Amino acid sequence: MTLLLAQAEEPSLWSPEWLPLLPQRLVVDLLTNWGAPDWLVSLAATGVAAGVVLGVFMTAFALLSLIERKTLARVQNRIGPNRAGPFGILQPVADGIKMLTKEDIVPAKAEKLLHLLAPILIVVPAILALGVIPYGREWTPVPMELGLLFFFAVGSLTELSVFMAGWASGSKFPMLGAMRAISQMVSYELPLVLSAIAVIMVSGTLSLPDIVNQQGGFHLGFLPAWNILTPWGLVGGLVFFVASIAEANRCPFDLPEGESEIVAGHMTEYSGFKYALFFMGEYLGLFAISGLGVTLFLGGWQAPLPGLDFVPSWIWFFGKLAAIIFFFLWIRATYPRLRMDQLMRFGWLGLIPVSLLTIPAAGIWTLLWRADHGLLAWVITVPLLLVPYAIMTVLFNKRLVRANRTYRFAES
Repeated sequence: MTLLLAQAEEPSLWSPEWLPLLPQRLVVDLLTNWGAPDWLVSLAATGVAAGVVLGVFMTAFALLSLIERKTLARVQNRIGPNRAGPFGILQPVADGIKMLTKEDIVPAKAEKLLHLLAPILIVVPAILALGVIPYGREWTPVPMELGLLFFFAVGSLTELSVFMAGWASGSKFPMLGAMRAISQMVSYELPLVLSAIAVIMVSGTLSLPDIVNQQGGFHLGFLPAWNILTPWGLVGGLVFFVASIAEANRCPFDLPEGESEIVAGHMTEYSGFKYALFFMGEYLGLFAISGLGVTLFLGGWQAPLPGLDFVPSWIWFFGKLAAIIFFFLWIRATYPRLRMDQLMRFGWLGLIPVSLLTIPAAGIWTLLWRADHGLLAWVITVPLLLVPYAIMTVLFNKRLVRANRTYRFAES
C-alpha cells in the first residue's frame, strides 16, 4: 500500500497537520534506517495506520456510548450515568468489564460456528470502511481509486452478517427480526447509493480524496464550494442522511432491534461479549456512514471559511463528524418509532423517487455551471427538484395515508 507519505516538501515530524501520521512515520523511518526491505516497511506502515484508525474510533465508540446516554438523560430531564467515576465518565469501562464477565449463552439448536462468526463479521466491514475515508489533507489510511465503490461493497456484508445471526440462533424470533432488518437495510441502501451517484457524476471519480479536493475553494470569496450548498447536493445530502439513519438502525428506524424495549431482533439469542460486538459494529458503522456523508456533501476536511487553513484539516473533519453524530442523538431523543409499513412506504415511495431526481439535476447543474451559466443552473435545477417533491408530498399525504382511522374496542 502506498500511503500519503511521499511529498515534495514534508513538514516537520511534529507538525499538527501530520500528528495523526506520527506513529506511522516513526515506524517507517525506524525500519528504513535499519535497512528493512520495502515490503516489510509497507506492511508495517499499513498495520500502524490501521491501528491508529482503530484506536481513534474505539475510543470514540466508548465516549459516544457515554455521551449518548448523558444527552438522552438531559433531554428527558434525568441525571444519566453518574456512579462509575467522577460524573460517570468511567461508565464505558464498567460496561466493558460487565460484558466481558457475563456468561456466554448459546442455544442448544444454534449453529455454533455461525453463531460465533456473526458478531465478528458485523464489526469487520465497518472497520474496513473506515480505512478508505480521508480524515485530513495528509491522512487517508488506504487511498484507493475506487474507494467509494469499496465502501459500499464492504458495507453490503452487513446484511449477510445480520442474516447469519438470525438464522444461526436456531429460533424463529431472531430469524424474523433478521428478515425485517434485511428488508429495511436493502430498501434504504438504494436511496443511499442513488444520492451518491450524483456526487460521482459531478466529481467524475470514485476516489474519496479526489471528491474532497474538488470541493475546495470558495464562491463569492466566502461561500464554501461544498456539494451540500447546491440544489442537487442539498436534496441528495438530506436523502443520504435519512437513509443513513435507517442503515445504522437508529431511532426512529430502529424497528429490527427496538432499542428502548426488551427486544433485540437478530441479537435476541446473544449475550455477553458477543452482544457487545453487535453494538460496537453498529456504532462503528455509524461513524463510517457519517464520515462518508461528510466526505461526499460537507467538503470532508475542507475549512468552512477562508483564512482558517492554519487549523489542522483533520480537526475540521472530526468537527463535522461530531455535528452529524449529534443530529443522530437529537433525532433519537425527539421522534417516536415508525411502524413497519410507514418505514417501507417512506423508503420506496418517498426517498427513492427523490434520490432519482438528484441524478438529472446534478447532470444539468454540472453542464450549465461549467459553461458559466450559474444563474441558469439554479433556475432550472430548483424547480426540477421542488415541483416533483411537492407533487409526491401531496400524493403521499392525501392518497396513501388514511385521513380517518376507525378504532374498534372489545365490548364488555
